Amino acid sequence: MMKKILSAALAAVMALSLLTACSSQAGETTASTQAETAAAGETTEATGGEDSGKLIMATEAGFAPYEYTEDGQTVIGVDVDIANEIAKAMGKELVINNMTFDGALLAVQQGQADFAAAGISVTPEREESMDFSIEYATSRQVVVVLKDAGKVSSVDDVTEGTITGVQMGTTADGYCADLGCEVKQYSKYAEAAMELKNDKLDCIVMDSLPAEQLVAANDDLEILDGELFTDKYAIAVQKGNTELLEQINEVLQQLIDEGKIDEFTLNHTISE
Repeated sequence: MMKKILSAALAAVMALSLLTACSSQAGETTASTQAETAAAGETTEATGGEDSGKLIMATEAGFAPYEYTEDGQTVIGVDVDIANEIAKAMGKELVINNMTFDGALLAVQQGQADFAAAGISVTPEREESMDFSIEYATSRQVVVVLKDAGKVSSVDDVTEGTITGVQMGTTADGYCADLGCEVKQYSKYAEAAMELKNDKLDCIVMDSLPAEQLVAANDDLEILDGELFTDKYAIAVQKGNTELLEQINEVLQQLIDEGKIDEFTLNHTISE
């Protein structure tokens, strides 16, 4: 009889232990699922998404007047004004993610942003990995030099061996490399300007409007006469996102027809 009692007690203890282990394992699974769900929620938040009330814009805020900051945090500019009009037409809240130029393009490709607007040129290489809106701005690519430096005195002097500063990933980057220049890449034009002043660059190649802003803030720099080449800008979306692209194009065309983009540009351009 005693053996039966002991056996029953032992069986009860083992059953309780097994139940506790199962409960613990179930708890761990639930916690893991919640973590995965939370992570998935964060991804949806970061990318906007069809059902989200937010529209995520990726940009690089060192390209005035298209995108820049006045307080080091709030991003403003021509592209931001355009993006606000797009968000308004879609009934969504615009969220701006400020990153490097290359990072903005990558964010769109990977679906971490709904679109990128950062003075982006349409190239055959980019068209392989992204879709583009209609072009909404034409830019002149100019040459910025240190006054009286003498190393580069004409746009024709930007040739093989010229030590040239560019923003990483821009068309100027590829163009100057094709010319045979000794290209130095920067994430911000302000960094390139410092290198130019410190005699580590012969020149900087960049869009004419940001160049005017850069020269206005640096009295010892100047823009050479003429242009190196002409460029056009468009908005980038993830490959295959035709619905968003159509909505963006509709707003862009309306802004172009009404002269609003020229108005935005004038509002963000420093008058000399």
